[in-house]
This record gives sequence, C-alpha cells and structure tokens, in this order.
Amino acid sequence: NGFLQVEGQKMSKSLGNFITINELLRTDKFGGRKWPGEVLRLAMLMTHYRQPIDFSVKRLEEAEAKAARWRNLFSEAGEGGDASEIGGVVEALADDLNTWDAIGALDKLASARNGAALKAGATLLGLEGVLAAQDAGDVGIDVDAFIKARLAARAEKNWAEADRIRDELAAKGIQLKDGKDPETGEPVTTWELVR
Repeated sequence: NGFLQVEGQKMSKSLGNFITINELLRTDKFGGRKWPGEVLRLAMLMTHYRQPIDFSVKRLEEAEAKAARWRNLFSEAGEGGDASEIGGVVEALADDLNTWDAIGALDKLASARNGAALKAGATLLGLEGVLAAQDAGDVGIDVDAFIKARLAARAEKNWAEADRIRDELAAKGIQLKDGKDPETGEPVTTWELVR
C-alpha cells in the first residue's frame, strides 16, 4: 500500500529496497551502520500514522540528532521542573494521535530544560530510553568485552560464569538480550540500559 517507503520509494522486494527492523538494528545494510532501536522508534513517531513512513538515512540521522539533544539537555537539567507541564504532548496525542506535534512539544520542554516534564512526555510516547545513555562509552564500561566473555562462557557451558557476568551488568543497569543471528544461527547478545 506504499505506507512504508525507503528513500522516498515504496518498499518492496521487487525493487530490492526491502529492509526489516531487525536488519536496521543488527546490520549495516542501511546507511552503512547499525541503528539503535530508540532512534528507529523516534523516526517512526516523527511521522503521523496516516502518512507513509519514509525510512531514509536523513530521517534516521535527524531522529538520532534529536535523541542526542534531548539526552544532553536531560543530563544537564536532571529531573527538575514540573512534570505536569506535559499538556502540549497530551493535547497533540488527543488530536488524532498527532505524534509529530507531540514530539514538537517535547522539543519545547527540552529547550525549557524541564527534565521532569521531558521524562514524563517521553515515557508517554514510549521514548523513555531515548533519555538514557545509548553508547557503551556512556555507561563507563566496555559492555562488548563483557558480552564477548559471556558468549565464550556459554559456549564452554560455564553457566555460572555466564550468569555472573549477566548479573554484574544487570547491577549496572544493563539488560542483556540473547538471541540468534538470523543469517548464521550463531548466538548473539544485545544490550540496553534499563535505568
């Protein structure tokens, strides 16, 4: 029906521009890199549900820049401010689920340095993860090294060590998600902050 587009063209296998969310998350097939889930979610919400969603590198970069701006402003402002000031977000959502205007209202809250309302509004849209650290460097530890050690322990069936590593990361607010690479079937582990 043309509601999913890639770089302005209808997404279809026949055009060779079909890409899944899983591929956006795990491969560098689109834009030469992997895209964080929160960036994909924000990019989709930047389009009204009645309009086609256009996956373009430019749109994803815009969403990523917006997420970084919110994250930086939130880390500076903290959770100070008045959370009840999310009226603009609520009004936009009440107006035919206008997520684009709701995101504009979040931009205003970020500019006003109202961390409490920014967090409340982002949570209302399911974007609370945007305000958390997104990179391994942001959490101050080498998460990938822990994951590699845990995968090695699991391969050796050393479940106690694998569980210890998982629990250590969980104590730092990092949740691990185990799965299989859809192409190779090899075990893979991804992570996210759950602060």
